[in-house]
Amino acid sequence: MAEPLGTFCLVLHAHLPWLAHHGAWPVGEEWLHQAWASSYHPVLEVLERLAAEGRTDLLTLGVTPVLAAQLDDPYALREHHTWLGFWQARAEGLAARGDPDGLASHEFTASQRALAAFENRGRHGLSPALRRLADVGAVELLGGPATHPFQPIRDPRVTSFALRTGLDDARLRWGTRPAGIWAPECAYRPGLEEIYAANGIEYFLVDGPTLLHARRSTADAWTVGGSDVVAFARDLEVTYRVWSPRKGYPGGRWYRDFHQVDPDSGFRWARVTSQHSSGDQKAPYDPARAATAVTQDAIDFVDVVRRRLQGVSARRDGRPGLVVAAYDTELFGHWWHEGPAWLEAVLRLLPTAGIRVTTLAGARAAGAVAGSVELPAGSWGSGKDWRVWTGPDVADLVRADQDVEADALAGLDKRRAHPLGGTAFTGDTARDPVADQIARQLLLTVASDWAFMVTKDSAAGYARDRADGHRAALRRLLDLRASGRDAPAAREAAAQAERDGPFGHLDARLL
Repeated sequence: MAEPLGTFCLVLHAHLPWLAHHGAWPVGEEWLHQAWASSYHPVLEVLERLAAEGRTDLLTLGVTPVLAAQLDDPYALREHHTWLGFWQARAEGLAARGDPDGLASHEFTASQRALAAFENRGRHGLSPALRRLADVGAVELLGGPATHPFQPIRDPRVTSFALRTGLDDARLRWGTRPAGIWAPECAYRPGLEEIYAANGIEYFLVDGPTLLHARRSTADAWTVGGSDVVAFARDLEVTYRVWSPRKGYPGGRWYRDFHQVDPDSGFRWARVTSQHSSGDQKAPYDPARAATAVTQDAIDFVDVVRRRLQGVSARRDGRPGLVVAAYDTELFGHWWHEGPAWLEAVLRLLPTAGIRVTTLAGARAAGAVAGSVELPAGSWGSGKDWRVWTGPDVADLVRADQDVEADALAGLDKRRAHPLGGTAFTGDTARDPVADQIARQLLLTVASDWAFMVTKDSAAGYARDRADGHRAALRRLLDLRASGRDAPAAREAAAQAERDGPFGHLDARLL
């Protein structure tokens, strides 16, 4: 067999804010149900179909632990089953009013498939399906910090605790502890690799410019600092062909327009038509023409990857290179309706073009690591720096979170040193449910989503309410504990855990 032209790694990351028990359709939980039905199930269907053909090392998939907890949560599972039923009923209602463009038929068929997928695969949670794919070698699963915090600005103790909690959660759900993580927001600061190494992490993902600023090529992986921890970087030249700040495939004229929603049915009826068409100028969606566009764009993407690898090889005397393209999973199906079909087409076409398709672990094992690097700070946000999560629009959130983080750590340390009864803390001390809830609420408070949504003005009011609510709940526990009211503190902690209770294994003694 001929030597592959180079190696391609596709990395997807499933991530949404923790939404269970917060908001009602169509506000809070609508986000989750749409992504669940239109992204997670269709993407898994693609991977299961390819795995059934004996294909392995298809892609690397990260799932934020707090989302994994939600996708396995009995409350969320019941609500999603009901939501899928309403989707089918809405399609029937639209058909009763007339269906000249075939939208009702399209949505009814889609709702039937989604219901079948959920009832066959998902009604007991999504983790079993992920585990099956990992067990047969079809995908590599990445871990990550429990609630997706912006790690560079967190106290190192919180960073390490969030990471350990998330990795423990992955082991419970998937049977193995991931060796790699999707670093939240691809954010990095010098020294994070030491925390990663201490927690058994062998590799992580950064954005391309973070590596380029260190004068290193994204066509290789690199060990960071004096550690053995490896950094992989997104190749933006390739990645942006799909999803860029300006234009990618999802903006093609034949694809369904995410932003045009029928007010009566809630369905998206139009195609993009053009980048300049207003809502009343949009043409009706045509699934057949969209399917043709999927094929054309999949062929184009494979050609882009091939030409990129040819260029890398030519510049270094024939030595093959690496391309890593990384996206939010929700792009495939939720934001871009045709995304799962495009994904399957690309995964089928790449090997026929002489390109090795593998996971991050597979690339590392195949010799993708070229040397070491001293990485600068960076992220995949606007400006490739930290401004989205630390800029003026969220300066008040940053200060409030840092204050409550410091107070929570101080309160836990005081309790550890002087627990009820006067016995000093030891490793044998029983778990403290109030301390556990303080730690859990702290992780929910400092999730990176709230600052992102405020800076980007995407449901900013909702994000502020959520951040303020978690912080206020944490303050109530700290105040009750500080005043010695242990019985009320225990009741408050139990009530909060019932409402916001992911990670039952979370153990504050490790913080």
